[in-house]
Amino acid sequence: MTPETDKRGRPVLFVLSAASGTGKTTVAREVEARVPGLFYSVSATTRARRPWEKDGVDYHFVTREVFRAWLEHGNLLEWAEVYGEYYGTPRKPVMEALKDGRDVLLDLDVVGKRKLQALFPGQVVSIFLFPPSLEVLRERLITRGVESGKLEIRIQNALREIEGAQEYDYWIVNDQLEEAVEALASIVRAERQRSYRFPRIPLQRSAEVGA
Repeated sequence: MTPETDKRGRPVLFVLSAASGTGKTTVAREVEARVPGLFYSVSATTRARRPWEKDGVDYHFVTREVFRAWLEHGNLLEWAEVYGEYYGTPRKPVMEALKDGRDVLLDLDVVGKRKLQALFPGQVVSIFLFPPSLEVLRERLITRGVESGKLEIRIQNALREIEGAQEYDYWIVNDQLEEAVEALASIVRAERQRSYRFPRIPLQRSAEVGA
C-alpha cells in the first residue's frame, strides 16, 4: 500500500473519457508518470497493432479467440465492440491494484464508464476530456490517418460521445497538453483528500492534550 493511500479508505477509480482523437491516452499517461500511487489500466483490443504501438503499453493486442475466451471466463470488467473490433478492460490488473491500495486510472468511453459505476458504486470519479473544437478534432483524426470516407462517421460518433459529458464529474478542454495534464493531476490529488475517503480523522491525539 502506498503512502498516498494507506491512510484512506477504498481506492478511487478515475475514468477518463473523450472522443477518439482528443488525446486522452497521452494525457492519462502523463498523469500516471506524475502522480504517485496511480495505476493506469491498459485496455485489450482485437484490432491490429499500429507500427508505433507497443503491446502491453498502448494496448494488450489479442486475437478474437482470446478475447472471447476472456469474456467467457469473466476476465473483463467491461467490453464493447467499436468499428468492428473488440475493446475491453482486463479484470486482474485492476483488482490487484485496488487490493494494493492504489488508485486506478482508466481510459473508457461513456458506456464503459457506466458499467464501471455499476460494478463499483460510489468509487468512480469521472472526467470528460474535450477537444478545443470540432475543427481541431477533425485535423487530429486526419493526422492519425483516418480515411476520408470514415472521417464523418468518426465525427458523428464523437458528437454522440460528447453528448454524454453531462453525466461526468469534471470537464477538461485539451487545448494545451500541459494544462490538460495538470488539470487531471489536480483532480486526482484533490479527490484523494476528500474527507469522506478517510476512515477516521488522520490525527493522533497527543497524551499531553487535555492533561
